[in-house]
Amino acid sequence: MERARLRDLGITIGRYPTGRYNAITDVPGVLVGHSTAIYDMPRVARTGVTAIIPRHGAIWKNHAFAAYYAFNGNGELTGAHWIDEAGMLTSPIGLTNTHQVGIVRDMLIAWEREHYAREGMLLPVVAETFDGWLNDIDAFHITKSDLFIAMNRATSGPVKEGNVGGGTGMICHDFKGGIGTSSRLVELGEQTYTVGVLVQTNYGDRSFLRVNGVPVGAEIGPDEVPTPWGAEPSLQAGSIIAVIGTDAPLLPIQCKRLAQRATVGLARVGGVGYNSSGDIFLVFATGNDLPSPPDEMVTLRMLRHQQLNFFFEAVAEAVEEAILNALTMAETMTGHKGRTAHAIPLERLVQILEQHDALTVR
Repeated sequence: MERARLRDLGITIGRYPTGRYNAITDVPGVLVGHSTAIYDMPRVARTGVTAIIPRHGAIWKNHAFAAYYAFNGNGELTGAHWIDEAGMLTSPIGLTNTHQVGIVRDMLIAWEREHYAREGMLLPVVAETFDGWLNDIDAFHITKSDLFIAMNRATSGPVKEGNVGGGTGMICHDFKGGIGTSSRLVELGEQTYTVGVLVQTNYGDRSFLRVNGVPVGAEIGPDEVPTPWGAEPSLQAGSIIAVIGTDAPLLPIQCKRLAQRATVGLARVGGVGYNSSGDIFLVFATGNDLPSPPDEMVTLRMLRHQQLNFFFEAVAEAVEEAILNALTMAETMTGHKGRTAHAIPLERLVQILEQHDALTVR
């Protein structure tokens, strides 16, 4: 069976409808681009960069309220202190591997200088997960051109998933992981808002993996599909980055509350936040305009806190489905030192859910 997204397999998560593309790009103005490095010489590369660009690229000039939550903090999110202090996202978001956060951050500054020629201090936002099992991470494959390629390729519409961009060399629940995305529509009276999620998955033990509540990981043992670690014990650590965007008019504290609910989606799939895991969730909301530099007083809107319950559910559902899309779209990959991460077998996945009458949530 060809790799497919979860819904194309007949598996439906949650009760909220998705946007047109069931992707973070359903949020108006959000663009996504990837640059992927896969080669064996002179050293093995299984890595890349993913760029998420709000406001059709105008995020440098029209900021967005934002917040983040670290479920477990063994990871990096640059610019986090300013997000905490000011409650704003002021740059595109880069995702890459652990050892190349610095160059992606620096090249985001170079990109802004090249396109807007504006002076002043910049604090770009870049997050990471560790791909060193499949990628020769100390070869430092990522260069300026990789970030620029990802930015130039950033578009709205369908988003490539699985072994692409920052997710190229990642492993999830002892299967091949990577990039996944999903979205949900939230209706409040006559207004419909979009919640979109993009994840970079590199965490989890197979025995904990659940799909629609079914313990799929426990039913697909290493005798059926080998783990990447072979006879070695599971690393269990890993990390997950979730970027959540919405066009709802939220204030920073409300963004923080949404970010915390990403843990619900992670837990539904089987993530627990191990000691060495970097589980970091970033939310931005474009429902208010924050021009930079501001010329005058800014008028803001906000939803009532009671209305956030719908968004909490939407975030949990979209995070859950985005993780599973990363798993079902990722392909088996052999990389550094001949190690192999096998893709989750889709026929077997569907068979298990059929046996449990769990292709859709009732």
